[in-house]
Amino acid sequence: MACDWFKLVGAELVDWFIELIGVFCPRDCGLRGRTEVMEESSEEGNLRAVGRVVLVLSGKGGVGKSTITTELALALQHAGKKVGILDVDLCGPSIPRMLGVSQQEVHQCDSGWVPVYADPQQRLALMSIGFLLDDPSEAVVWRGPKKTALIGQFVRDVAWGELDVLLVDTPPGTSDEHLAVLENLRKHRVDGAVLVTTPQAVSIGDVRREITFCKKTGVKILGIVENMSGFVCPHCISLSLSVSLSLYLSLCISLSLSVGSVPLDPLLAESIEEGRDFLQAFPESATYSSLRAIAESVLTRLQD
Repeated sequence: MACDWFKLVGAELVDWFIELIGVFCPRDCGLRGRTEVMEESSEEGNLRAVGRVVLVLSGKGGVGKSTITTELALALQHAGKKVGILDVDLCGPSIPRMLGVSQQEVHQCDSGWVPVYADPQQRLALMSIGFLLDDPSEAVVWRGPKKTALIGQFVRDVAWGELDVLLVDTPPGTSDEHLAVLENLRKHRVDGAVLVTTPQAVSIGDVRREITFCKKTGVKILGIVENMSGFVCPHCISLSLSVSLSLYLSLCISLSLSVGSVPLDPLLAESIEEGRDFLQAFPESATYSSLRAIAESVLTRLQD
């Protein structure tokens, strides 16, 4: 009994020390390589050349937040923007697979970690814990302080270079990770957030809590994306709208917010699974038009 108590206290002290020094510790965490503390060259550090920072939030899991983040990044890239994705969904890092770069590795330079680029022109950069795991099926079982420390290092030490937009893909809900992102971005700024929901009443209810979170933390809401809104038939390519569309519309009207809807499209799902660029492969689809419209709306709201 006493031995177990000392083990528990010891583990808590280790996590407290990690949080205190603000440095990621790879002890027993399944990450390859070693990490070093990088000195910030200015108050904003490696974010000084980043134009806009946008959070992607959802009130619950399973609404396709990472899919929307991926497709929004690709749409912005096709619009001529230089884009970065910071994946802080530490327990579910799926974006490397969605962009077809899950086998890549992160390297270090004098300025910090070099992000992985998803295109030869290096106009779409990505940093994710998925690149640091020895085994992609390994569970990340960490206490809050260790997550907070890694997020701080991601924000501080990734050498993004010049970016027009940095998208931050967050885990569902309103937890330590969200507060850690906002705290570490305070020296720079957060220009706004895109909220992702689905047509179901339970999801609409959860996104209202995310709206409250943004209001309490002073984050501007750029708009709400309704994912899986209707269904695109794989045979006739016609779009059937969701019967719950009125819930999304009533929410947007009450808040004077809207950014667009994305249907449940088998071609999009297949592209995401295979790590292919859906927008490049299917420019004639209705889903393509929806995603492009969302990207344009986000850019417009960022200028307001």
